[in-house]
Amino acid sequence: MRINKVETIRYAALPNLLWVQLYSDDGLVGLGETFYLPAAVESVIHDVIAAFVLNRDDCSPESVWDQVFSYCNFFGYAGAEMRALSAVDIALWDLLGQSTGRPIYQLLGGKLRETIPIYNTCVDTEIYRDQEDFMNRPGALAKDLLAQGIKAMKVWPWDCFAPQFVTTAVSGPAGYLSMGPSGSFLSLKDLDAGLRVVKEIRDTVGRDMEILIEGHSRWDLNCAIKIGRALEPYDVLWMEDMMKPESAADLARLASETRVPHSVSERLFTRYAYRQVLEARAAHVIMPDLVWTGGITEGHKIAILADAFHLPIAPHDCTGLVTIFANLHVCAASPNAMILETVRGFCEGWYRSVYTDNVQIEDGKAAFPNVPGLGTRLKPAFLAESGVSTRTSVAG
Repeated sequence: MRINKVETIRYAALPNLLWVQLYSDDGLVGLGETFYLPAAVESVIHDVIAAFVLNRDDCSPESVWDQVFSYCNFFGYAGAEMRALSAVDIALWDLLGQSTGRPIYQLLGGKLRETIPIYNTCVDTEIYRDQEDFMNRPGALAKDLLAQGIKAMKVWPWDCFAPQFVTTAVSGPAGYLSMGPSGSFLSLKDLDAGLRVVKEIRDTVGRDMEILIEGHSRWDLNCAIKIGRALEPYDVLWMEDMMKPESAADLARLASETRVPHSVSERLFTRYAYRQVLEARAAHVIMPDLVWTGGITEGHKIAILADAFHLPIAPHDCTGLVTIFANLHVCAASPNAMILETVRGFCEGWYRSVYTDNVQIEDGKAAFPNVPGLGTRLKPAFLAESGVSTRTSVAG
């Protein structure tokens, strides 16, 4: 099997998403995806990575990953380069699964379970106002999620009290991103205001709902410790990215000075960054984003690395459905897979108009796809829409 065309796809209504399709000479099409700065990522794919995949005899994901990473590493690999490699890697695995007639998880060692628990990240969408509700009606929101069979929810009740020199809703399916400098002061009044969200969920539905706290890296170490200690009586599942994750030593201080489990972090790129966190004992849950950190090839290695430290993985996703499917395959083949991130408004909304096959969720658990390859495609009707644009590179 040889790849004879590399195609990238952008859609004006979802301006932060980028898809890549790899076309093989035997008529197969592999699908990948990434998120953020799509113009830069698209350039990397066509200006750099296309030369590594077009018209070559060996297009195994591991071989391509190693060669592209080695090349980009010379100039500094993280950022657009790693997002580009992540998308191409997922597409290569999709092709490999289709060509062998097997789901990707079978190529990673086999399926270890039938389903995996999911949680709902409470962003606002066209269908649900989950972010607005968790700030204003958290108990009612928890009851509504439970009525749908969703037993875990992620909220960020302290972001509004952090410094706000820029606060913006990034266009596209990113949900809410809170941006600004790290906060170095959190008053007791504001601490209690954020804690009210957690308390109301517990008072309304008790221990039937797992609560996950997102921090968006908005706080310094002292404030993160302050929030963590306040959360201790409420048995939250984890608190995530309360501070920037670049210093494993500082994360280790946070992990040791509170009793709340810490999740770290979709912001880290490749197993090398996670190795530092794991060796420093700086996390309880490892959260890679497969469309940023290196695709399925690297995500599978990160899962194995975390398992060596007896820690679980909980892959990140608040973007597109290809990411969820990639996460599903890695989780299916990983004994330490804990829980899967979803956004119910995306699953019930725009995913249905863009992709051929949606994630199947029942009673708060996602099933694994059982078809060759990734398990979903882009709909022809979507590709024909006026807001869709493509760029291609072909074999010479």
